[in-house]
Amino acid sequence: MSVDKTRIAEQFITAIPHSQALGMSLTEIGEGSAEIVMDYDSRFIGDPETGVIHGGAVSALMDTCCGAAAMSHPDNPGLTATIDLRIDYMRPATPGQRIRARAECYHVTRSVIFVRARAMDDDGDRPVATATGTFTVESKP
Repeated sequence: MSVDKTRIAEQFITAIPHSQALGMSLTEIGEGSAEIVMDYDSRFIGDPETGVIHGGAVSALMDTCCGAAAMSHPDNPGLTATIDLRIDYMRPATPGQRIRARAECYHVTRSVIFVRARAMDDDGDRPVATATGTFTVESKP
C-alpha cells in the first residue's frame, strides 16, 4: 500500500475527536484492511457493577476501524463516510482487557465499499462483537 494512503488513514483516525478521547491506536493498515486497539479505561465503563465497557465505545471503535479499512482500499481514491453499520454484540468484553478491532473490505462497487469487522479482547476465539457495514467511495476527480 502506498505511504500516502497509510499516512492519510493515520491522520484520519487521529483527527477524529472521539478516537482521541477513546484512546484508539492504529496498529495495522493494509490494502482494504485495518486494525485498531483501544485500551481499557474506567471512564468508559457502561456497567459499574461489572466494569464492562459501554457498547457505544465498542461501536465507535468498530466504525472507525471499518472506515480506515475502506479508506485504505486501492479502489477508493480518498476519504469515506459510513452509510450503514450493523453491529452484533456477542458477549461483554472482559473488564481490564484492551479491545482490538480488525476490519476488511470484501466487495467494492463504483460508489460503495462493503466491510466486515470483529472486535476481540484477549480471547481471540470468542468475539466481543461483529459488524458489517457499507461506506462511501469518493468519486475520482
